Amino acid sequence: MSQTMTTKELAKKVVNHEETLILDVRNTDEFDDWKIEGGKVEVINEPYFNLLDGLDPVADKLNKDQEIIVVCAKGGSSQMIAEMMEEEGFTNVYDLEGGMKAWSEHLEPVKIADLKDGGSLYQFVRLGKGCLSYFIESNGEAAIVDSNRMINNYEKFADEEGVQIKHLIDTHLHADHISGGRELAEKMDGTYHLPPKDAEEVTFDYAALEEGNDIVVGNTTVKVQPVYSPGHTLGSTSLIIDDKYLLTGDILFVKSIGRPDLAGKAEDWVGDLRNTLYSRYKELSDDLIVLPAHYSFAEELGDDGSVSARLGNLYQYNEGLQVEDENEFRKMVTENLPPQPNAYEDIRKTNMGKITPENEKQREMEIGPNRCAVQG
Repeated sequence: MSQTMTTKELAKKVVNHEETLILDVRNTDEFDDWKIEGGKVEVINEPYFNLLDGLDPVADKLNKDQEIIVVCAKGGSSQMIAEMMEEEGFTNVYDLEGGMKAWSEHLEPVKIADLKDGGSLYQFVRLGKGCLSYFIESNGEAAIVDSNRMINNYEKFADEEGVQIKHLIDTHLHADHISGGRELAEKMDGTYHLPPKDAEEVTFDYAALEEGNDIVVGNTTVKVQPVYSPGHTLGSTSLIIDDKYLLTGDILFVKSIGRPDLAGKAEDWVGDLRNTLYSRYKELSDDLIVLPAHYSFAEELGDDGSVSARLGNLYQYNEGLQVEDENEFRKMVTENLPPQPNAYEDIRKTNMGKITPENEKQREMEIGPNRCAVQG
């Protein structure tokens, strides 16, 4: 029997920037589309079927005493290859439990800050998909922003922290992942907030996330202040916490900007996107710490495994904020769009409450990388 490694153990290595060597035995097209990434992660891809007759294709790339984590789609092939490697004298081989399917669902909480009135702010990093969600707690209450569908992670964390989840907030109607906000709100008897302009087709009741309509979590001074910031979607709304943290949803990322076409409206919404990034956000303090809903590149992970940046710094270094000419900006946004996320239409319908796929189907719908950013 080979040794196994859990996604949590692997996540700790990635977040702590430990040297990590992965042998990914999926087909090359699957690997090219989506892989495990991190600041000090090295990945070798050799399809499983190339190794069935022996390890020759990878023998000269691996040392027999180094730690090697074997990864496949669901955990079956990796176990077989790991056992073969052990028989060949490799002494430190692990197979990733559950494969990329499990990796896609792991959430790693990272503390961002203590809030000024005794609360705390956490970022939940979904390393396998680049999704970022937020847990704000104060005085026994919590709000979660842009939650993923694996709601048991948040429930468990709330129990450990001794807080009650009161508010579930989506900055916009998501098209790349299924939101857990509504389900968690029902389960916790909390309030689900969604921008009204993104909620015109939803089939359920919600509280309107609107500019000027603060949400109070615990102590009255820990306010979540909505700021209308359209462009990724028509309703996209950012949040300011503690006058210091700007949750930008999918409008602004650390190394890129949001794409405005997940509802097929790139040409229509590019003007809104530009206005938000080049006017509305410009009026905010440069010292705000930007906390986005996604990241696309391993180098965006900071030393502590979190993803953040000072707003003023992004105006100096983020290429998506450097395009003064409006036509050039429009061209950049509409011509540099990556493929649509897998099953994005069904994900939007699920988030609207129009369809309710089985759990296994929901997992399949989300497999793959996030594609919410414009590619430079």
